[in-house]
Formats: sequence, C-alpha cells, structure tokens
Amino acid sequence: MLRWTITFIILAIIAGVLGFTGIAAGAASIAKILFFIFLVLFVISLITGRRKV
Repeated sequence: MLRWTITFIILAIIAGVLGFTGIAAGAASIAKILFFIFLVLFVISLITGRRKV
C-alpha cells in the first residue's frame, strides 16, 4: 500500500512539473487517500501486534 502511495506522489509531482494540473490534482488526492489508509492499517497492526493472546 505504501508503494502505491509513493507511486501516486511521484506521478503527481511529475504531472505538476509538466503542467498537467488536472492529472496532478487527481494523483495527489489518490496519494493522500492511500496514505491515510496505510496509516490507519499501520496503527491497527501496532495495536493488535502488542496484544498477547
């Protein structure tokens, strides 16, 4: 999931440099969504990983 986030961030930066503002905005919003999903899954895995059964 983190790999997809990094991919869309790089795509947004390249598109922004080349002047494709619509594509850059779309890729940046997808990257933000994927980042927050990754962050939530990471926190959940930390919480459940520390709990002993």
